[in-house]
Amino acid sequence: MIRTEFIDDVKKLVREWKSAGLSIGLVPTMGYLHEGHASLIKKAREENDRVIVSDFVNPIQFGVGEDLESYPRDFEADCNLCESLGVDLIFHPSPEEMYLPGFHSHVGVDTLSTNLCGKSRPIHFNGVCTVVTKLFNISEADRAYFGQKDAQQLCIVKRMVRDLNMNISIIGCPIIREDDGLAKSSRNTYLNAEERQAALILHKALTKGEELVKSGETDVSKVKQAITDIINTEPLAKIDYVEIVDASELQAVETINGEILCAIAVYIGKTRLIDNFFA
Repeated sequence: MIRTEFIDDVKKLVREWKSAGLSIGLVPTMGYLHEGHASLIKKAREENDRVIVSDFVNPIQFGVGEDLESYPRDFEADCNLCESLGVDLIFHPSPEEMYLPGFHSHVGVDTLSTNLCGKSRPIHFNGVCTVVTKLFNISEADRAYFGQKDAQQLCIVKRMVRDLNMNISIIGCPIIREDDGLAKSSRNTYLNAEERQAALILHKALTKGEELVKSGETDVSKVKQAITDIINTEPLAKIDYVEIVDASELQAVETINGEILCAIAVYIGKTRLIDNFFA
């Protein structure tokens, strides 16, 4: 496995691979890799001749007061995992390599980014779209792999690729959970033992909501209320949002009629966790 911090190194390898007619899969990450990332890498490995993993904590998607400095990092562990899964190249640039002095260009997606996490993190998705566009251009990947846990991100990236006629396929992969149901997340490491137990309330609440939808409940307010009531039984939980939106535009609906996304963001102590289901 090749490691590099430099864009030119990636481009040189990509030219060689493309000249040989090889397909390329990209797994964009912010590092501190876990089983959720591993599932994306395995999928990419199955479907492509070469696999690139980007390992970059992207500063422009963090707002003031967010956890940019404290975001967990362990590059050597990331390399070990990637090598064990057959990754061909791990790209670990510095912020200075990705954003040259005088960087003024940004990419964004309207409408889909205004709701859900976009309300409390207004600059987040512009930062995501910008870095993802750069990674697509650098890697010239045929396919890129994203987890459903970040459902809004997945929908936005898919729409960006469609709207801008980017020559890449976006592959969404299922949420990977702990045995007790907690969605895998690098931020789970912030939780102490009591908070880790309290965090199970997210999956418990969403399971109830999904059961209601599958049983035929179409009144969004009733489903949201059931989810909210369960979360509020946990003293350490503070709700950021509980929303049900249409799966296309990510805008609030009153009645379930067609595909929807039910998404929640909840603070457990100081740690903000997200989870969701599509139905």
